[in-house]
Amino acid sequence: MRSTTTDTASILLDFGRELQGGIQIVTGQSPNNTPIRVRIRFGESVSEAMCDIDGKNGASNDHAMRDFELKLPWLGVLEVGNSGFRFVRIDLLDTDVELQLKEVLAIFNYRDIPYLGSFRCNDERLNEIWMTGAYTVHLNMQEYLWDAIKRDRLVWVGDLHPEIMTVNTVFGYNEVVPKSLDLIRDATPIPAWMNGISSYSLWWIIIHRDWYFYQGNLDYLKEQKTYLTQLINHLLTKIDANGKETLDGMRFLDWPSSENQKGVDAGLQALMVQTMDCGKELFSILKDNEMAKKCEDAAVRLRTYRPDHNQSKQAAALMTLSGLMDAKTANNEVLSIGGSKNFSTFYGYYMLKAMAAAGDYTNALDRIREFWGAMLDLGATSFWEDFNIEWIKNAARIDEIVSEGKVDVHKSYGNYCYKGYRHSFCHGWASGPTSYLSEYVLGVKVIEPGSKVVKIEPHLGDLQWAEGTFPTPYGIIKIRHEQRNDGSVKSTIKAPKGVKVIK
Repeated sequence: MRSTTTDTASILLDFGRELQGGIQIVTGQSPNNTPIRVRIRFGESVSEAMCDIDGKNGASNDHAMRDFELKLPWLGVLEVGNSGFRFVRIDLLDTDVELQLKEVLAIFNYRDIPYLGSFRCNDERLNEIWMTGAYTVHLNMQEYLWDAIKRDRLVWVGDLHPEIMTVNTVFGYNEVVPKSLDLIRDATPIPAWMNGISSYSLWWIIIHRDWYFYQGNLDYLKEQKTYLTQLINHLLTKIDANGKETLDGMRFLDWPSSENQKGVDAGLQALMVQTMDCGKELFSILKDNEMAKKCEDAAVRLRTYRPDHNQSKQAAALMTLSGLMDAKTANNEVLSIGGSKNFSTFYGYYMLKAMAAAGDYTNALDRIREFWGAMLDLGATSFWEDFNIEWIKNAARIDEIVSEGKVDVHKSYGNYCYKGYRHSFCHGWASGPTSYLSEYVLGVKVIEPGSKVVKIEPHLGDLQWAEGTFPTPYGIIKIRHEQRNDGSVKSTIKAPKGVKVIK
């Protein structure tokens, strides 16, 4: 790379897929045998790697340094960076210099763990979506289970639920889950809310129920009893005489629903119901009948209050899953309206599950193809913090320089805390289709803790066949389903010893 007396040189590198880590730069001998000043920019899109931090476009060095200057040695090696990226731009900063750039290697930091779960079917688009969701979560399995690898390299416990369901589906047991759950527990003494958000304390309880049912570690569950008891008793004070939740703190479901206050209220009511149902299960397992009864009674009271979903797909999904709303009514009047319009990356998982509860399996597959598939069409190799199906209009791919007349998706869109280039393009909460496809298409539903009893009930929708594996503490379940001409399904299932399969 040579800079003249008037112009400096630059190079843009594409490493092919989203990575967590940095780069190693190997240099040759410079003419003057002196260090060379360069600017390094990491980007999740081409345009982010090409942008400046100007205070307006969202670009920042928040959480991870992605735009900085340094000196490169001559005839040496330097390693730099720790962020989420696919693209790297290197600029010479001085005129009339030469840099012999011999190698630029990506340093990929990841847990070296096998993908025990798998999914394949006759639709390659769905196969790619399943794997992209799995890979998105894999990238976020760092010291803790992060929300994202560029920005929000933190434990946001509500966001963990879709991620942990993907861990259950793909990787089986992994220490990063209990480590993250314990971190947020120990950082949040009662009566504080986890991450300052009341619903996130609810999600902590729901997560523990699901983690125990999939992994079956009773000793670990027993370690949660003291905090679980305190938290449930605190939540019981947040139910009024009419059975309505009165949660304080930040009242939040996800960002796209945040301005629909009636929808948020309805969603929180449904989450409180689910939390008390999970509390009853957990305390029954812990043989604390008094606390189990408190949870059961609270769930009954909460179900007497039926809030208005206000056409929020997030609220309608949660109300369906908690039994506050008829599944078919929710699907016909809210969830299926407008196709993928008003879907969300985080709560899309629960929207899909609610559609399945209504028996609308083919429509759910179409939403996966359209909504998550659109990100792939734009060049994504991991799923994004947020996405709106309307963004695809005249949009440039994120792996290309934006041509004139095209919309820069990364710069132009995003809202709330993720405007413009601050928008994360690898967010684990967006991995919902991975768990959904394994749970509803392969049909794997855990019935007893530790996956000792598993029901396999496939719903192929418009698919001809589907096959895959599912991890349990006892080993891998191997599954294949083939749809016959009459609509019936031929299933071949091989389960490890210790796992009972119900068809």
